[in-house]
Amino acid sequence: MVYCDNNPAVVQWGSEEVVIPYISPIDKRVHRYFIDFFVKVKSHDNQLKTYLIEVKPKKYTKEPVPQTRKTRRYMTEVKNWIVNNSKWQAAKEYCDDRKWEFKILTEEHLKV
Repeated sequence: MVYCDNNPAVVQWGSEEVVIPYISPIDKRVHRYFIDFFVKVKSHDNQLKTYLIEVKPKKYTKEPVPQTRKTRRYMTEVKNWIVNNSKWQAAKEYCDDRKWEFKILTEEHLKV
């Protein structure tokens, strides 16, 4: 995260430092979600804003298109989609409780 190191507005940041518990709809058990990045930024009006950021390929941020053939690949995509949504919902609630913001960034945001 060279951007965070070189940006004077970034007061604090860390990678996989925030762990959020969530319940997986697949096995109904509590798991731990390690958020990719924690970033605290000072805004133009000197207010501190905290973000939790998840970085994912864009294709993983969209629900799989329903298929008539339920291939192993398709079923894995559906399972990953369900689990990711549970993680993201838990992260949103965690952030709402703290007045933080949860963001999912893709290659489009990162200009990759």
